[in-house]
Amino acid sequence: MRALQFGDSVLPVGAFSFSNGLEAAVQLGMVSDLETLRGFVTTAVEQSATSDGVGVLHAFRAAAAGDMPRVLLVDQAVHHRKLNEEMRLMTVRMGRKLAEMATHVAPSPLVAQWLAAIQDGSAPGTYPVGQALVFSSLGLAEHDAFGVSQYGLASMMLGASLRLMRINYLDVQQLLFELNGHVDAAYQRVCEWELADMAAFSPLFDIAAAAHVKAHVRMFMN
Repeated sequence: MRALQFGDSVLPVGAFSFSNGLEAAVQLGMVSDLETLRGFVTTAVEQSATSDGVGVLHAFRAAAAGDMPRVLLVDQAVHHRKLNEEMRLMTVRMGRKLAEMATHVAPSPLVAQWLAAIQDGSAPGTYPVGQALVFSSLGLAEHDAFGVSQYGLASMMLGASLRLMRINYLDVQQLLFELNGHVDAAYQRVCEWELADMAAFSPLFDIAAAAHVKAHVRMFMN
């Protein structure tokens, strides 16, 4: 039940305000129908598995060991791999909101320490690390933490698609179901990666994000 609560697409951490680059992709004509949406979101989720997903796993393990210095190291590593301004904005805003909410709803010493580090500027406060700390404190398995992270990204982007495109909500749910079916394989692929292996290569995403910063009309913050 707690995984459902903290993995809910309407969790009040600001996901509704972001599209993870989808708005820019629609504006630039990179995404225009169901098939191009499938390709774009699938790529985003795959890139997330090898970057944010690896961060989730390492932060989760550090939290389970009570190793706060390691948590902060992972937090910096995730932040450093956000190459454009809007993606950094998204991950730190959502991370801070999650830390504040978790401290109020399900307090834990490690989350409280992390929030204090965010507040004093010694930690960026990325969302994947926040997810890892919250799920570790709730006693969930790392596989579930990884899965919720992957689901949250897909759900965010597909929710945004309904506001950005002329697309059938049934097709969107079918696509989400399809993407959810790949999470276990993604976990098996990256679960033994070192933190230094965390990487993503998505130049078109970065180009779209750069264009979105200067967009005259936009619905989403990234």
